[in-house]
Amino acid sequence: MKNQELVDAIKFLISDAEFSIVDNDLDTIVWEKPKTGYPTKDEILAAVEPAKAKAQADLDAIEAAKVAAQAKLSALGLTAEDLKALGL
Repeated sequence: MKNQELVDAIKFLISDAEFSIVDNDLDTIVWEKPKTGYPTKDEILAAVEPAKAKAQADLDAIEAAKVAAQAKLSALGLTAEDLKALGL
């Protein structure tokens, strides 16, 4: 498992968590925030896939918003290049 996957899983569980981890080893986590009530190793591992799914959903939402904005521009007879020419 990649270090970033573990970081994302922890942030999925506690968005404002502050911690350090060495060599992808969950047994080496040093918690800065929160001081208590942090997730267990099993909870972190269980959160890896949901965190990946949320990250993909977030990317999909951004892409959908971009497509919707382009459709609205097109309906107005504008293009992304037109907006760039206006400095927007």
